[in-house]
Amino acid sequence: MTRWSLILLSACMCAALPGNGAVVELKDNAAIQGSVLAEKPDQIVIDIGYTVLVVPRDQILRIVGGEKGFAGSVGAASIETASGQKENLLFQSTDVPRPERSVRDLVRSLGESVVQIRTPGGLGSGFFISEQGFLITNFHVVESETQISVEVYHQRTGQIERANYKDVKIVAMNKFGDLALLKIEDENAPAFSPVPLGDSDAMSVGEHVFAIGSPLGLERTVTEGILSTKTRQLQGELYLQTTTQINPGNSGGPLFNLKGEVIGVTNMKMTFGEGLGFAIPIESVKYFLKHRDSFAYDNDNPSSPYRYLEPPGRISRVNPGKN
Repeated sequence: MTRWSLILLSACMCAALPGNGAVVELKDNAAIQGSVLAEKPDQIVIDIGYTVLVVPRDQILRIVGGEKGFAGSVGAASIETASGQKENLLFQSTDVPRPERSVRDLVRSLGESVVQIRTPGGLGSGFFISEQGFLITNFHVVESETQISVEVYHQRTGQIERANYKDVKIVAMNKFGDLALLKIEDENAPAFSPVPLGDSDAMSVGEHVFAIGSPLGLERTVTEGILSTKTRQLQGELYLQTTTQINPGNSGGPLFNLKGEVIGVTNMKMTFGEGLGFAIPIESVKYFLKHRDSFAYDNDNPSSPYRYLEPPGRISRVNPGKN
């Protein structure tokens, strides 16, 4: 019996096990149910309770739901809509309630997911939403820029190793929503550490939140505060207002709840005041990601955040009297 046959046998045995983990549907009409521990480009690691399986991606049909180590549940690479069509979400989210943790514990786990973004015109922050190098930042951080570098702080053997990636592609932009989707395309880049996206609508005013970013270039800076209001209207848009300190350089960084989920993207503060920071609600980020094709970046027109389709060509009338 081959190694893969043994895995399939284990899959059939555990398919009926109860639990709130992922369901990995295989091409052989088998399924595995358990908690996803790690996702790599060529394989996934899943805990089925009494053992851990390594499943090659070329044997996987799809992943539904999921739960991943500390990060909670891992959203599938695609979900099936009511019409039966598959929708590529690109980001991770959670459907399973997660316990709150201290900021100290969360920062230790989340620090590798937050990056510093540098351009000739300045710097900002960002965070990974997938292992493949997709990351979110503000539009104004990369506006009118094509030379972008991303500094990542890898945690290896208890030490922090800086890595600077310079092959960075702009995937999509939303100028009016102040959002940008980037992707690191450096050769031999490792799998990155994404963070799950939470639900800012479920937050209550007064809950504790914290931000990680690079204010004034001081990378890996952590600031803590509370959610002051969820519906602060500024220039026709609704923002999360927080007492968490936000300064230039924080732009594009994540605002976390105490479950380690991103509930907003920090993007501005009141100049003449303290404790008046603002973040884009994560629901706006999810909408941007789900409709990213509508905001696709056009290399031929880098000043525009939108991609315009080619106009239809002229349709010549067919003379019915001629063949």
